[in-house]
Amino acid sequence: MNARTSPMSRPITIRRAVARDAKRLTRLVRGSRAYEGKYAAAVAGYRVGPDYIEAHRTFVAVGTDEPQGRVLGFYSLVLAPPELDLLFVADEAQGRGIGRLLVAHMQSEARAAGLDRVKVVSHLPAEEFYHRAGAVRIGTALANPPAVPWDRPEFEFHIPSE
Repeated sequence: MNARTSPMSRPITIRRAVARDAKRLTRLVRGSRAYEGKYAAAVAGYRVGPDYIEAHRTFVAVGTDEPQGRVLGFYSLVLAPPELDLLFVADEAQGRGIGRLLVAHMQSEARAAGLDRVKVVSHLPAEEFYHRAGAVRIGTALANPPAVPWDRPEFEFHIPSE
């Protein structure tokens, strides 16, 4: 486990997700305000199951000062091909630096796995976040109806070796 502190000086622990986190992660995805309205179809019925957590490097950000160590955000790194598959921060926890902590942790995990790049297909409302987090726009992922009927920006994180 890595204990880190957000810019707001609230203690955050990033730990590997376990099967019992699956329902909480699914709720976080489905309940995200970023996926309301026209974006709702992209997460309707979406499930982060124990099998997904087992198959990918999935990590959660837990607020150590939150009731029962509530999950404030998570990400999932797929190694082949290298992709940041999911990154979510709970709506009420946004603006506390948790997204940046998760990206930094992902970069560390990617480096440890020998990766030099990690792609991410961004949700449109998250485009500016990825740009600010240091990702470089590399293209556009075309719409995939019916679940995702809009084009999405594609980014890449360059993972420098230490």
